[in-house]
This record gives sequence, structure tokens and C-alpha cells, in this order.
Amino acid sequence: MIRAIRTGQRTRLGLNALTLLMVLLAAGCSTTPSSRYHIQNDRGPDGDVDLSHLKEPTPRKEPRSRGGNKSPYSVWGKTYYVMNTSDGYVEEGVASWYGTKFHGYKTSNGETYNMYDYTAAHKSLPLPTYVRVTNLENGRSVIVRVNDRGPFHGGRLIDLSYAAAKKLGYDKKGTARVRVEVVTEATTPAQVAHAATSKPVVTSAPTPTPTPTPTPSGAAQGYFLQVGAFSTELGAIKVRNHISSLLDAPVFVSKPETDSIYRVRVGPFVKEEEAARFLDILQRAAYPETMLIKRALNNPSI
Repeated sequence: MIRAIRTGQRTRLGLNALTLLMVLLAAGCSTTPSSRYHIQNDRGPDGDVDLSHLKEPTPRKEPRSRGGNKSPYSVWGKTYYVMNTSDGYVEEGVASWYGTKFHGYKTSNGETYNMYDYTAAHKSLPLPTYVRVTNLENGRSVIVRVNDRGPFHGGRLIDLSYAAAKKLGYDKKGTARVRVEVVTEATTPAQVAHAATSKPVVTSAPTPTPTPTPTPSGAAQGYFLQVGAFSTELGAIKVRNHISSLLDAPVFVSKPETDSIYRVRVGPFVKEEEAARFLDILQRAAYPETMLIKRALNNPSI
């Protein structure tokens, strides 16, 4: 009798343990793996924040950070390259911003992201780099310190901190068309302001769509890749040298007599398919704004 009772107790205990195990397994299957971030969707702070007391960072020469400068590096299956130098870098494109989702987490170079600092993320500039970002829609500008990598989607050029986006006036709508230009430690605020008004506007094409150009009747044409346009010859030469180390193709700096813009181009290519192959390589590297153009072979600078 006693043995039968004990046997029944063991049976009930076994069933209870099995039931508990099934409950735990079911709970585990229904639980979503935790994310690195404590909130799912990014946003700005709750309510309006007065940032009038914030001061822009003072550009200075800093050694490359130990983190965030590996080249090449891959994100979501795409490979990116970090520039050897940022000298003379000027580019236009779309800027986005990031806020509370990333606030308090580590940036690519190991610092802690503070959405109330004037900082930014860029895919290919060395970390850290100081740049002046100008909102082309309203003329507002801000100097930020690039200490993070990104943005990696949507064809965006730079990701600004919430504070920087607010100063540029696009924190309510998410993105803006901007000009990004490197600022060196030797540049004073007055010189920066002067440069912003005196430099010609350098525009990178938003899409690599071939642009037909009228040429003299009978002139032979070829395909070229335009990597970027620069306001200084030094900046163009630096990029030309970098691309020459990546590609087995002619790379040159073009400067028409009619303007003061230095353009880095690759080519010529006889077949469009061959040019498209090199276009894909450059866009997968650090030059996503590279575009395919068709020009007269006897005057590729136009």
C-alpha cells in the first residue's frame, strides 16, 4: 500500500515536472530575442528641448581612433572603404539624423553617443573628422565631429545627431539636402564662414543615370565614370590616387576652363558594360555617388 502511494506520488511529480518543462519551452519559443537597443523605433526627445547653450566643436588635429577605421568593412553584405585622407572633401547629398534609440550606446570609434552633442556618422571619412554641414534648403550650417559609421540605407550621405539636425532645422521632417565639407584645425570660424559663401556648389549626382551630352557632329564618344567633384585640386588628387590603387583602369582629374571645379574621372571605356562593371566596384567601395557619363573622347573634361 505504501509502495503504491509512493509510486503515485512519483508519477504525479513526474507529470508536474513535464508540464512545467512544456510551459517553459512554450514561453521560450514565443519570446523575441532582445535587441541591443532598449527601444525599437528611433525618435527625438519628448517635448521641445532648448539647445541654444550648445557650442559647436572646435576643429583640431586628432589621431585616428583605434576603433571604426578598419578598411574595408562590411555592413549588411555590402563592403565599404575608409578614405586614406579627408583633405579637400566636399560633397552634397541627403542627411538624416538619429536620436533616443542610440542615445547612450557606443559609436563606431568606441565613444558614447550623445544626441545633444554636435556629432555625425559617415560611411567613409576617417574617424574622427570635423565637417561643416550646410542645409541647402535654408542656408543654416553647423560644425560636427564625425565619430560614427553610417547611414547604411536609403542613399543617404551623412547621419547627424539630433542636436545638429535641430540646429539645421530639419529635425521635424527627418531628412534634408546638405553640403558636407571637411574643416581643418587651421580654419578659424571666420574663415569657415567665408569659405561657405565663396566656394562653388559641388553637387554629387543622386543616381548613376547616364547623362547624354551634345558633342560635335562625328566626334567619337566613350564612357567615363565621374567619381566626384572638388573645390580644390589637392582633394581631387588624393581621391584619384586612392582610386588608382583600387582599379586597373585610367584615372584622371578633369578641370574645364569654364569653371573652378576639379572632377575625378575613370576611363574611357569603349563598351558601356565594361564601364558598368567598374561603376559597381566604386559604388560598393567608398564612392556610392559615382555616375556613368558619356563624353567626346577628344574632350573628356566637358
